[in-house]
Amino acid sequence: MTKLLKKKTVICLVIPTLQSGGMERVMSELAAHFSSKEDTTVHLILYGKGRELFYEVPESVHIHQPEWAFSDKTRTFHTLKTLKFLRRKVKDIKPDVVLSFGEYWNSFVIISLMGLKVPLFISDRCNPAKRLNSPHEYLRKLLYPGVSGVIAQTSKAEAIYRERGYNRNIRTIGNPVRQIKQDGKITEKENVVLTVGRLITTKHHDRLIRIFLKANPGGWKLVIVGDNALKEDGMLRLKKVIEENGLQQHVTLTGKISDVDSYFIKSKIFAFTSSSEGFPNVIGEAMSAGLPVISYDCMAGPSDMVDDGVTGYLVDLFDDESFQDRLETLMTSENLREQMGAAALKRIRENSVNVIGEQVFQFITNATEPH
Repeated sequence: MTKLLKKKTVICLVIPTLQSGGMERVMSELAAHFSSKEDTTVHLILYGKGRELFYEVPESVHIHQPEWAFSDKTRTFHTLKTLKFLRRKVKDIKPDVVLSFGEYWNSFVIISLMGLKVPLFISDRCNPAKRLNSPHEYLRKLLYPGVSGVIAQTSKAEAIYRERGYNRNIRTIGNPVRQIKQDGKITEKENVVLTVGRLITTKHHDRLIRIFLKANPGGWKLVIVGDNALKEDGMLRLKKVIEENGLQQHVTLTGKISDVDSYFIKSKIFAFTSSSEGFPNVIGEAMSAGLPVISYDCMAGPSDMVDDGVTGYLVDLFDDESFQDRLETLMTSENLREQMGAAALKRIRENSVNVIGEQVFQFITNATEPH
């Protein structure tokens, strides 16, 4: 008797590019997780202007890109050509499900695939309270209810999406967090308060510098890992704050570096003063290095990872007096730092690539048709 072969699940991942970035990293990790399944075939369509691969994906993943270059000089023509390319590729692939990332791109993908009857899941990868320009907001309100489901990065994002009526089938699934591991030898930890992030105004590194100045019991350093971005000269701005407060020997601006992990490993506390996030991956990475975290309870993400008083502290936005108090508490208590750091490491395992990848896989493959 002939044994019937099980039909493979075909997943099509759609994203403009795999250049360096948060949503691109997550998509590459999902591609790797899905393709590791023997009964799953993964296709990846890159349709944006920048199509180079910063992140590696397994050779088993089928990558599709337009053979022509996008030109802004004939933007309308090439936009329509891209729409046609995306629609044709999905028709050729015949996937069981499509997953698209990008708040500025999801509406384009929905329009491209209209009428194909393939389950389509989308995920915006930004601060959920962020309002896009009028055309994009109109398209989200019009088109999102018709997709099979929406992945929210945080519980706050899910609440906002439901309130706006984006879709009935919304699931909160956080980002996969990479594990920070030491290479062989044990690194001696130093009295370092660490923060990681682009040197832009919404990260409020200037506030953190002043909080550190007031909280420092002596013998500690603040290390700020990050570089200029969004055409802001944050490096110059922060150097002025450091010099004005006489902190040249106590605050370090590393600029752009490739070995961020070494700072996670040798630091003792992670501090985060951002006021706007989609999902702050650096908090998860700090927790995976066993660091207690102090963070503003900003929109959105920290409250989904940091259990106040257990894995660190959540502080109301811009309540710098409370932030200072919590920082002083951790600086002066090694036992508390170790206790919270251990709890943080245990908690963030829930965001491992395998756990998050499987949650996404189960959510998107249980659909049979668009809602």
